[in-house]
Amino acid sequence: MAKFMVKASYNADSVKGIVKEGGTGRVKVITAMIEGMGGTLEGFYFAFGDTDVYVIVDLPGGTVDAAAVAAAVGSSGAMSKYETVTLLTPEEVDVAVKKAVDFRPPGS
Repeated sequence: MAKFMVKASYNADSVKGIVKEGGTGRVKVITAMIEGMGGTLEGFYFAFGDTDVYVIVDLPGGTVDAAAVAAAVGSSGAMSKYETVTLLTPEEVDVAVKKAVDFRPPGS
């Protein structure tokens, strides 16, 4: 499975919904969505500052599943900001840095 972190901010109407249903209510909804795709919710955290929520998920379909989630959430209008970050394990980085890549910087 591929691991992703979603950083998102709610719009004013969504904040009202969270006040009404509570934080754990939102976690239940997101857990059901991710599990319905065959994935797992690893972590869900509310935060202060520019980002309201950080969610870490494993998705079996990788970037395609992450794009499907982003499209569903984004088209709902519930978020004022939504960003998906691909996460890599240290082992994946070990494999990546050993791959030969033919690259030339501009101007060299």
